[in-house]
Amino acid sequence: MGLDLSERAYRGQRWAARASLAAAGLAVLVPLAYGGVGGVLLLVAGVVGLGIGMVAVWWTLTLRGPLRWVAGVVALSVPAAVIALFAATLFWALLASVALWTVAVWSGRYALRGTGSPRVRVMRGRKAAPPRRAVLIMNPRSGGGKVDRFGLKEKAERLGAEVVLLDPEEQQDVTALARKAVSDGADLLGVAGGDGTQALVAAVAAAYDIPFLVISAGTRNHFAMDLGLDREDPAACLDALVDGVELRVDLGFASGRPFVNNASFGAYAAIVQSPGYRDDKIGTSLELLPDLLTRQQGPLLTVRAAGTTLEAPHAVLVSNNPYRTDDPFGLGRRDRLDAAVLGVLGIRVDSAAEAAALLLDPAPPGLSILTATEVVVDADLEEIEAGIDGEALVLPTPVHIRITSGALRVRVPRKRPGVPQRGPRLDWRRLRKLAATVGRTAVHRQGHW
Repeated sequence: MGLDLSERAYRGQRWAARASLAAAGLAVLVPLAYGGVGGVLLLVAGVVGLGIGMVAVWWTLTLRGPLRWVAGVVALSVPAAVIALFAATLFWALLASVALWTVAVWSGRYALRGTGSPRVRVMRGRKAAPPRRAVLIMNPRSGGGKVDRFGLKEKAERLGAEVVLLDPEEQQDVTALARKAVSDGADLLGVAGGDGTQALVAAVAAAYDIPFLVISAGTRNHFAMDLGLDREDPAACLDALVDGVELRVDLGFASGRPFVNNASFGAYAAIVQSPGYRDDKIGTSLELLPDLLTRQQGPLLTVRAAGTTLEAPHAVLVSNNPYRTDDPFGLGRRDRLDAAVLGVLGIRVDSAAEAAALLLDPAPPGLSILTATEVVVDADLEEIEAGIDGEALVLPTPVHIRITSGALRVRVPRKRPGVPQRGPRLDWRRLRKLAATVGRTAVHRQGHW
């Protein structure tokens, strides 16, 4: 009698674990065997070069004048020299090592993920009837003119929605527009615009407990991305008007100001306040960072979250649900929008050595990652700069940040791309255990490691 499906699946995982361990071992041995003692010295030189590069980056950001330019040259030339040295001495061995590491990572994640697991997760919602009167606020300038380019107004009106176009030449209160729409009988609000505008209208929809429609017509569309919407075709989001499902997601508030993505404080928030930032982001940042990073300007922050106090961080990011931090391919994404917790990311770097530790230390002391339901950001000033979903604001201190669980009813199309799942973290101990196991004995235990 042949193997059943569970045994076949487990055998595939087991052999994938063995392949991963073998490829990882060969990835280390091939350069060492090819280069001998020189290969070991090159590895040490590579680590030292990375450290010197990070130190030079710190000096580039904190110095001015000729020394900054010298540091910038070092920051670029040292890593380039290390790469050139590796390529010249271990070229074929280096290529083979990279290929083997790729096999090791892919096989290891396949083994730990198991067979049959979907690579894309589509959040399930309850089926929703089409709205009787949908009102959509559209910013024609958002995303470089996506409203016109994708014919969003015309498609929305064909589907029975009322469209309110913002005037590019006039500052308009989108919160007031949304409230008026509800008072006039709207049973769904939607936005084609940036995440800052999305958040303001979302708060009105949440307050009146009516559905909210996200149209990915902004520049980055982070909220739409984490909802699993199609960012390449904003018009596809409008399908939710006739064939949609409803999700319940969380909403964040910073001193009463709503946000769907995040609220930032510290160096970045101070830089985006500068009048010249929009026209010259790099130049403005290089001009302001020396004083901000050396604490000659800017507030001295104190952050309290989940019983932990962060003293004097240079930058703080508080997000509506935590961002991925252990997956380099998933940075900037959130696995969930309904976990009812805030993500807190704090960075403090007071020296060149601490800057190098951010890259070389697996758990750098200057990096803090927390989750909490409430966060308080205080400072030695009465007001501090803040970036709320990319919008530059000034808020009185202390800033109280909270999350409201399931506050927002989001209407999304039934058919949508979904959210790519996080690959399992490589755990070599688990892989060794899986590779060494024989027979069916571990099939029923693999979920308990």
